[in-house]
Amino acid sequence: MGTTISFARPDGKTVEGYLAEPAAAAGAPAVVVIQEWWGLNDQIRGVADRVAAAGYRALVPDLYRGKSTIEAEEAHHLMTSLNFGDAAAQDIRGAVQYLKGGSPKVGVTGFCMGGALTILALTMVPEAAAGVAWYGLPPLEFVDAGKIKAPLMAHWATQDGAFPIETVDPLEAKLRAAGVSFEGHRYLAQHGFANETAMGPRRLPITQYDPAWAQIAWDRTFRFFGRHVG
Repeated sequence: MGTTISFARPDGKTVEGYLAEPAAAAGAPAVVVIQEWWGLNDQIRGVADRVAAAGYRALVPDLYRGKSTIEAEEAHHLMTSLNFGDAAAQDIRGAVQYLKGGSPKVGVTGFCMGGALTILALTMVPEAAAGVAWYGLPPLEFVDAGKIKAPLMAHWATQDGAFPIETVDPLEAKLRAAGVSFEGHRYLAQHGFANETAMGPRRLPITQYDPAWAQIAWDRTFRFFGRHVG
């Protein structure tokens, strides 16, 4: 189980976050975990716990400042109210810088909205050693691919109703044209396939948990972070 901590953004403002530590935390590599549009909820805390169990210090910055929801309409409102550039350049960069205080290398990973923010963050956070985006991408015009110096992995769902797979091709072409070290994987799955709460009557119609694909994607993610973060 992790704890709530506060850390400083580059502009000096403070942000809270959920920090999960591995058994051997001293000098361990680290990963910033970025929430879905629901907020900093139990599910994303569980993702941080999973990353910590794999040997990484894991920090989830609270991008919504204490708010979270289980209602799609409210989640959409919270997401559209979020300044993505500020979240990437300040909240996420501050989280990476905080972790760098005790870890030699820090990666970034995020899901849905957090996947889009992972890609944006790699253009704005030079301290990040690697990134893994899960079924989320920002508008192409906001991706300054020439600024991405860290290797990037992405997991896409071919039946994604939130981020259609045909929008992935131009992003991948832009990344490769800029010489980004990039590895993209596509899964015959729906949006949220790695979110274990995306099942049963409460799930959104466009989401569906798929434990088999999720396990493959996690295995790839940890091998990737093992190579690039430590």
